[in-house]
Amino acid sequence: MTTLNEEQIKHILQGIVIPPQPQIMVDLQMEQLHPEPEIDRIAELIRQDVGLAGTMLKVVNSPLYGLSNTINSVHQAVMLLGLNTVTNIVNGLSIKGELNDREIIELNRFWDTAMDIAIVSASIAKQVGYANPEEAYNLGLFHNVGIALMQKRFDNYFSVLEHAYSGQHERIIDAENEAFKTNHAVVGYYCARSWNQPSHLAAVIADHHNVQRMFEQNAQSTAQANTLVLLAILKMAEHMCGNYAVLGKQERDHEWDGISDLVLDTLGLNAYEMDTMKVIFDERGINMRYCY
Repeated sequence: MTTLNEEQIKHILQGIVIPPQPQIMVDLQMEQLHPEPEIDRIAELIRQDVGLAGTMLKVVNSPLYGLSNTINSVHQAVMLLGLNTVTNIVNGLSIKGELNDREIIELNRFWDTAMDIAIVSASIAKQVGYANPEEAYNLGLFHNVGIALMQKRFDNYFSVLEHAYSGQHERIIDAENEAFKTNHAVVGYYCARSWNQPSHLAAVIADHHNVQRMFEQNAQSTAQANTLVLLAILKMAEHMCGNYAVLGKQERDHEWDGISDLVLDTLGLNAYEMDTMKVIFDERGINMRYCY
């Protein structure tokens, strides 16, 4: 494939850029310094970061490459782009992604939950027999991408988000809509579309805090049923990873209280089986730093 130059990359990345996690950038730059950098290792590091993963998918699916099929695997995207282009992108983002200490501390909450939820989503997908665990991984990684963009735009964003998780609103996004006239789910939807994520994944991102409404609408097709399964996987992963504690700083998952029966029924699970699944994840070394 053609190696993209700095100007081409800059043109593709116009608009939506998510700050990459500082430690991931350090690890990537250390890998690049090796006499023979391992592209598999670089791909695995990129796969752990929301901004880097989304950027690679956006670049590889851009018209400059003219691929006939959309690429949704981060590892495949990195392999297709090649070491030189990936290095150019990483170096470009390291300049754009400069953050102050306060921003890094705040965004650590976002980065931590994104990676944990991605891993657990893929693991749940495998346990319940969902056909495409990589799709569940991408959903877990990208579903809250709007949070990073909202935080860049509004200084008090995380304060509002904590209030949103307090249970005082019917939906988490209602508090954001009141304060900002938009919310992270809507912003995340447009971000996912700009990264050429599949339309059904973007739809789940848009509605991942409209769970009751989504489940009340009867699935009319296999595709709609699969969308509901993906949504259920995501919400179970969010709960198991303590999303409400990390992002919302709450002791109780008020959203889960209202949707747990719907989620578990959709996945064909009960509370005991969910507890058993958590034990299995622990035994496999899957990190859930804030367990429910």
